[in-house]
Amino acid sequence: MKPTPRRPLQRLLSLACEVEPREVSATLTSFLLVLTLMAAYYLLRPVRDAMASNWSDAEVSWLWTFTFFFSTAAVSLYGAAVARIRLQHLVPGVYGGFALSFVLFYLAASGGTRITLIDKAFYVWISVFSLFHISVFWSLMADCFSRAQSKRLFGFIGAGASVGAIGGPALVTLLAGDRGTEPLLLIAALMLVLTLPLITVLQRQQNGALQGSPEQTPAGALAALGGNPFAGFSAFRRNRYLWGIALFIFLYTSISSFVYFELKNLLADYSEGRRAQIWASMDLVVNTLTVLVAAFATGRMANHLGLPFTLASVPVLICAGMLLLAAAPVAAVVVVVQIARRAGNYAISRPAREMLFTAVDRETRFKAKPVIDIVVYRGGDMLNAWAFTALTQGFGLGMAALALIGAGVAACWGLTGIYLGRRFERAHSPGAASTATSAPNS
Repeated sequence: MKPTPRRPLQRLLSLACEVEPREVSATLTSFLLVLTLMAAYYLLRPVRDAMASNWSDAEVSWLWTFTFFFSTAAVSLYGAAVARIRLQHLVPGVYGGFALSFVLFYLAASGGTRITLIDKAFYVWISVFSLFHISVFWSLMADCFSRAQSKRLFGFIGAGASVGAIGGPALVTLLAGDRGTEPLLLIAALMLVLTLPLITVLQRQQNGALQGSPEQTPAGALAALGGNPFAGFSAFRRNRYLWGIALFIFLYTSISSFVYFELKNLLADYSEGRRAQIWASMDLVVNTLTVLVAAFATGRMANHLGLPFTLASVPVLICAGMLLLAAAPVAAVVVVVQIARRAGNYAISRPAREMLFTAVDRETRFKAKPVIDIVVYRGGDMLNAWAFTALTQGFGLGMAALALIGAGVAACWGLTGIYLGRRFERAHSPGAASTATSAPNS
């Protein structure tokens, strides 16, 4: 039998990733979905980050503390919703709810008088949204695609996030400054509404075109999961594989917090509008670099060099960057490390980390995954923010000393990535158990 000829769209897509004919539509729909989600977020991220320079390190540390508690409450409510609401309605409902919240913030901010309490509430809420929207998206991806498909396709799908993240900062650069930032809230809300039909299309493909692998979910995949609303916390507590993923994320947040606080302090002398433009400009550079790596290299790296190498590559790069910063503690190096850290995370670390969740069951993907992605992440932010404040204001450490500490953290981060990658690869070995959860849970 002759092989089925590839259509032009598949031939074009094959330049970026190793896609099969039945996967083309779902892959492109996923790409467009995350593109729209990230464009909405990146409209608001520079606005949030520009506010931070108005406040002291201690004030921002308190805001990160509030973010942790709000995130924990949000994940608990989400766990209850997963247990009771059909996934067909739950995922669109999450994005519709955030869209409504942005409209409400617009109404609160359009009165003409800036209220610090509203600014700080917005800062916390966007910080919750920043992890929640992407965690729900990748839960959906891990549910739609098999483990083998994830290694081939998640890098390309993740590139969609970077394409969207280019459009968001571009709009901020054009519209911020003297024109104000309030209209960006309405634009972001509209973008979230536009994701709803894309989710419907993808959910139909989940039970249709992608049904070609024994690992795919049955036709009842969109039903409510039932069970204990707090099962995600319980599953995380007793699963060493999930603890490893949590440690990987925690170490990443340690590096992120250090660089974020240093940049916040370095930009304190600029106006808020100018700060928003600087943050947006860095976002443009990061996401432009990310697109090429994520679209053309990450999937092939994971598929041919293995997940241990893929997960450890960015931590090794950041470790070298921190050592360079220790030798030359200047603002330009901080900016370079920030760009390398974020581009490496979006292009390589994040897609590779999401592949790990294709090796667990559905309840873990939708209940335990947000605990790790949001509660652990924000808990790391909170602890690392106070650690930074203590090391700088309490012990008087400078940038060089903190960079040396960061290099050690990055080395531990890389070792954790190697461990997780090996656990994942063992689940694919010929002698591994047939169930998706047996190997990782051991």
